[in-house]
Amino acid sequence: MKKWNNEFTRFVIVGGLNTANYYLFYVLFYNLLGWHYLPSHILAFLISMVISFFLNVYFTYKVKPTLSKFLMFPFTQAVNMSVSSLLIYVFVDLLHLNGNIAPLAAVIFTVPITFIVTSKILKR
Repeated sequence: MKKWNNEFTRFVIVGGLNTANYYLFYVLFYNLLGWHYLPSHILAFLISMVISFFLNVYFTYKVKPTLSKFLMFPFTQAVNMSVSSLLIYVFVDLLHLNGNIAPLAAVIFTVPITFIVTSKILKR
């Protein structure tokens, strides 16, 4: 099972788990606790980001977690959000790609970029 043992594959798996974690907490806060969608989203995002940090240090990159790495980790999400937003704008407004397809097309570019940025932060 060597193909499951490379960092990029583990990064994609963690991304899938992180998306599931986010959504689980979002649904818990929004539907079960009756919170407004925005606080539900923000708290679910923050919780999933903390879980993602630990999954990435222990599972994806197999490095020691440090406070410095933990504090730098949100930068990876800022890069992801910035690049994906720019790409979606380019795909929809400049290339006239369907707005439903544009986010999926952006993922093709953002996953490798986020992988590189996350690797740089967590492996230093």
